[in-house]
Amino acid sequence: MTERAIYDLLVWAWLGVAVLTVLSLLWITAPYGRHARGGWGPQVSNRVGWVLMEAPASLAFLGFWLYGGAPLGATALAFLGLWQLHYVYRAFIYPFAVRGDPARGMPLSIALMGALFNVVNAYLNARWLFGLGPSLPASWLADPRFLAGAALFLGGLATNRWADRVLRELRQPGEHGYKVPRGGLYERISCPNYFGETVQWIGWAVLTWSPGGAVFALWTAANLVPRAVSHHRWYQSKFADYPPERRAVIPYVL
Repeated sequence: MTERAIYDLLVWAWLGVAVLTVLSLLWITAPYGRHARGGWGPQVSNRVGWVLMEAPASLAFLGFWLYGGAPLGATALAFLGLWQLHYVYRAFIYPFAVRGDPARGMPLSIALMGALFNVVNAYLNARWLFGLGPSLPASWLADPRFLAGAALFLGGLATNRWADRVLRELRQPGEHGYKVPRGGLYERISCPNYFGETVQWIGWAVLTWSPGGAVFALWTAANLVPRAVSHHRWYQSKFADYPPERRAVIPYVL
């Protein structure tokens, strides 16, 4: 069986796992962060867990770019740069910027499942872009699909970073509790960070116009929308005066 045939099977299998994931997350909230709880095996610190979970996305994507001949064309470098713009921050900067309880941990099993997802996801995206899919010329950077997708990607990225900063600045150094975030998109939804990241990877799917990007966008929504709903319900249960007009993740809708 050729690698392309294996790739196509993996895309469909990964799409099926995404469907199962969203169905399971409607009933079971992943046990980390504010939803942390016991019963999921050994734990590591949140910081270590985030690095273990997110670093493979950055490193594996780079590895598959090298495996694909390290193409230096403008389009290939744009894909590589946009991917790393997200994951270098998520793996190597964000975990050390978050303020929270240093004693709170993450189940090692969750971190390892996240790492496995990120390796498979990096393969599906990078191998298509740097080997199995069509080699896109520099003119692709002026294609409406790339321009629209890049606008969504960068807009979603900016929203995600802004929302993370708002949450981080709610706590003074040494504080460990939770507060209600205010301002901007937080006045409409509980989780602008998840909204931004979902928009971002929809943009990636459009700007790469690839099967791996499409499946990743679906995976992002399958993972983050149920978690945003769980966050929203948590806020409502913890804060009696939580703004009733807020939705979970899509303004005025959900």
